Amino acid sequence: MTARQARAGRGEHSVGALLDWASRRLAGAQLHYGHGTDNARDDAAALVFHALRLAHDSAPQSYVLAVSERDAARARALIERRIAERLPSAYLTGVSWFAGHEFRVTPDVLVPRSPIAELCLSGFAPWIEPSRVRRVLDIGTGSGCIAIATAHALPWAQIDATDVSPKALAVARQNVRRHRLGGRVHVRKADVYVGLRGRRYDIVVSNPPYVSAAEMRRLPREYRAEPSLGLRAPQRGLAVIGRIIAGARRHLTPGGILVVEAGGTAARVRRHYAELPLTWLEFEHGGDGVFVLRADDLTA
Repeated sequence: MTARQARAGRGEHSVGALLDWASRRLAGAQLHYGHGTDNARDDAAALVFHALRLAHDSAPQSYVLAVSERDAARARALIERRIAERLPSAYLTGVSWFAGHEFRVTPDVLVPRSPIAELCLSGFAPWIEPSRVRRVLDIGTGSGCIAIATAHALPWAQIDATDVSPKALAVARQNVRRHRLGGRVHVRKADVYVGLRGRRYDIVVSNPPYVSAAEMRRLPREYRAEPSLGLRAPQRGLAVIGRIIAGARRHLTPGGILVVEAGGTAARVRRHYAELPLTWLEFEHGGDGVFVLRADDLTA
């Protein structure tokens, strides 16, 4: 046992005790989860480990470590901000994880959480042969998480990461630099396909705005802390998805695929596009509301 561990055992703050306190504090505060965590314990761990500058993979061994009063105060302050401001924990730490990679996150972008992460990790197999993918378009890239995760999984592919928000594009560029992918991930301003000059892609992927105005009013405060530009869509949530589908044929290569997250608007998408052979995906690690549409089916 180290001296630091022994001090924690004599009643000083320990990582484990601080984490237990934070978990209880969050659990009693009627918060909403869904931005990378789904419970008070995991949310508390994200905040406490960030405040203490501990790697998450050091748990549970790090639970016995002593914590100075200064560090404990910094952790408690983050927990109290989470409760008072109802901000997603990623906005308080400035980082989030997606497909096993860390990303810089600010309130100018949505917190990464799409189930599309599983598709990125598999190189979008079995819906397309990963080795044949040369160009990918990520519409509404936000933090750049989907584009960057795709680049890691497909090291021979070129990816266009587009958004209409200059602030989001700035965050995406930071993340591209962090991941040293500037030679393959190209951050561009574009409004769906407007601004792409007829480029074609083997994969078009998007987690677009799909929340209706009525649904926006019912969202928990944590979601309303995110940029409405990344969430809200006219026409009962269908406007942007409709534009993506309408232009997909002109921007997909033969044999290419369109992958779109529709979230809670999935039922309306099913009804509105009943004539299209949309394949709705199931995910091993949870999440739904994502469809795949093949370029060949659009042509037919």
